[in-house]
Amino acid sequence: MGKGKSLLLGIMLGGAVSAAATLLSTPESGQDLRSRAREQSIEWKELFEKLKNDSLKLKEQLTETSKEGAVLVRELTQEMKSSVEDWKKTVEPHQESIQQYLEEIESSLKDLEDKVNN
Repeated sequence: MGKGKSLLLGIMLGGAVSAAATLLSTPESGQDLRSRAREQSIEWKELFEKLKNDSLKLKEQLTETSKEGAVLVRELTQEMKSSVEDWKKTVEPHQESIQQYLEEIESSLKDLEDKVNN
């Protein structure tokens, strides 16, 4: 949130400098100037209030989005676990035959190697 505070500080400082420059360079009467300064003050307050509300809305949206993301990740994790379990159940009955097949391949390779060496 440091960047947001820096931006707000910059806006406030810029506003103060521009107000001071306006006060010193204006050919208006004091009453007109004070009236305009009050109007600008009200506008600045409204702008800051709007910025504050918008940032709160953004924070709420980010919070909601992160919560939804967490739920989706949990659901995805559960689906993946379920898929892995289903795959294990499917492969398990064939595991012994796969092991035998691999042993046969290994034996054939040894026989082939022995023939090549002789």
